[in-house]
Amino acid sequence: MLQRTKAFVLRHGPLLLTFAVFLLVYFIGGRLYPTMQKPQVFFNLFINDNSLLLVSIGMTMVILSGKGGIDLSVGGMIALVSTASAALLRSGVSPYIVIPLMIIIGIAFGALMGWIIQTLKVQPFIATLMGLFFARGMAYIISLTSVTITDPVYKKLALTPIYIPFFEKAYVYPTALVGPIMLLVAIYLMFFTRFGRTIYAMGNNEQSALLMGLSVARTKIMVYAFSGLCSALAGIVFSMSLLAGYGQFATGMELDSIAAVVIGGTALSGGVGNVIGTLFGVMIHGTIVSILQFNGTLSSWWTRIGVGVLTLIAIGIQSIFSIRAKHS
Repeated sequence: MLQRTKAFVLRHGPLLLTFAVFLLVYFIGGRLYPTMQKPQVFFNLFINDNSLLLVSIGMTMVILSGKGGIDLSVGGMIALVSTASAALLRSGVSPYIVIPLMIIIGIAFGALMGWIIQTLKVQPFIATLMGLFFARGMAYIISLTSVTITDPVYKKLALTPIYIPFFEKAYVYPTALVGPIMLLVAIYLMFFTRFGRTIYAMGNNEQSALLMGLSVARTKIMVYAFSGLCSALAGIVFSMSLLAGYGQFATGMELDSIAAVVIGGTALSGGVGNVIGTLFGVMIHGTIVSILQFNGTLSSWWTRIGVGVLTLIAIGIQSIFSIRAKHS
């Protein structure tokens, strides 16, 4: 029994600590500012950080796949999708054509980067950095200024509240549901499919995964395609939330995403972690932002400082658990 408990703690320790940190940060915020205890403030975490949650889900899969897996293009893809969507809608294209088209572009863009990484053996950092430059550059080619969205479908999705049962006057918008739905999809893929098992096998040892007969090449391309899908969805949600598209949107979100993934317990070396931890990593980020907003006197840069400190702590904790797991 003791041995099983020790194995459970070693395996899920980072996730449990991330959950505990979220509870602690939220509790402190609630004590400092009693208004934070209202249910709506909690649901605002999903409204305000929905795009970050979406790109972090895709980023988790990429990092888990190992061999320096990373996707720096996510912020650029959000900018490109939001700007392209706004420009097409302004030209009179139906939103029922625009949304699927943006999703296809995101998947194709991600798959192309995955193919370059797998086939041409380009380092993920370099390939996706070029993807970031290309996507954000294309956004500016479409428009140098912000493009306003007046489409009624986008407005309805952005402004129609969905009230939460059992919570008085608490609500979310339809766009805030996209992140949790994709989280459930990712949980299913990671824990209940061959695709997910292959990702973990690749992350732990790609050569062993090949010897086991797993389709490493195809899976790596699919991982980046999935990240492209998440980024495209984040861009659609972003454009709906702000009812605009602009090449400057989501600047630095790729770094926030990596931080959320690491704080959530996913090892940068790959093979260790899950999207559940990423959810709490994103919620910690959102809680810190909420505390600063309620304070009203502190600079927003304190969010960066807090997230940076938590990321360093998370990496240290992961190293400790990794060392203990090897010696157990």
